[in-house]
Amino acid sequence: MRRIHVMAAVIRDAQRHILIAKRPDSAHQGGLWEFPGGKLEDSESRYDGLQRELCEELGIEVREARPLIDLHHDYPDKHIRLDVWEVSSFTGTAHGAEGQPVRWVSEQQLPDYAFPAANQPIVSAARLPDLYLITPDCSTAELLSGIERAIEAGVRLIQLRQTQLNADQYRALSQTVLARFEQHATFILKGDSPPDSACTGWHLTAAQLHQLSTQGDRPLAAHRWLSASCHNAEELLMAESLGVDFVTLSPLLATASHPDATPLGWNQATSLVAQCKLPVYLLGGVGPDDRQRAWAAGAQGVAAIRGLWTS
Repeated sequence: MRRIHVMAAVIRDAQRHILIAKRPDSAHQGGLWEFPGGKLEDSESRYDGLQRELCEELGIEVREARPLIDLHHDYPDKHIRLDVWEVSSFTGTAHGAEGQPVRWVSEQQLPDYAFPAANQPIVSAARLPDLYLITPDCSTAELLSGIERAIEAGVRLIQLRQTQLNADQYRALSQTVLARFEQHATFILKGDSPPDSACTGWHLTAAQLHQLSTQGDRPLAAHRWLSASCHNAEELLMAESLGVDFVTLSPLLATASHPDATPLGWNQATSLVAQCKLPVYLLGGVGPDDRQRAWAAGAQGVAAIRGLWTS
């Protein structure tokens, strides 16, 4: 089977707008939008290939880039590796050097454009941050002050996890949190059913993932974030089949909160991420300083309770 390694880029300008290009009408899946890039040559490193392709296609010189998401697709006649990097610094004025239409769009506008189905995980990865805070069990006062500090520190994705509360208490608390912070961060809520608020996402436990995967249909509207807890290859496949947008993979390392759980370790986690077609946050014993290693492992970033919480 032919193996084709394609380098692609999520390119951001100073305002964090993202550059997309339109495929020629005559091409396969013509008329759809895509992230710029092209085939890696045998003699090239990944970074060198990315630089060359973006220079040829857009007339820009890449100055700073890092891995974002690495996807593998098997077709009857070929195997495609879609190796996507985030470009945060470049020189030159980006333009369609090969005659292709290009456009700068905001992260929020990305879902409004039609991309090939294989690009949908890239659309999600481009919109997600590299840090995912999961809140610890604590009092309401501690929770509100902790969320405020996290947002001030740059955290933009927060799972509201308060296991000490019953369903009614959790619903009331989530309303308080959203009223105060929903303009400053994206919140992912938990529970036995999708949250009422249309601006929040829903996080599935592994048990919920197993239960819902037998039903087949995505249980949340496409415009809302749906995430899930995964611990092995089987659950990652379940999440993909259900239409989940992103997952946490745990436990990466040993943690005080789950002392009896067997950690995956970096090698096994890297192998599992390579098999997954979704953005993955590594969870368990990690913090912001582990982002570089998480990116190298193919992950979106890191998720943490203690590692991202300041009491």
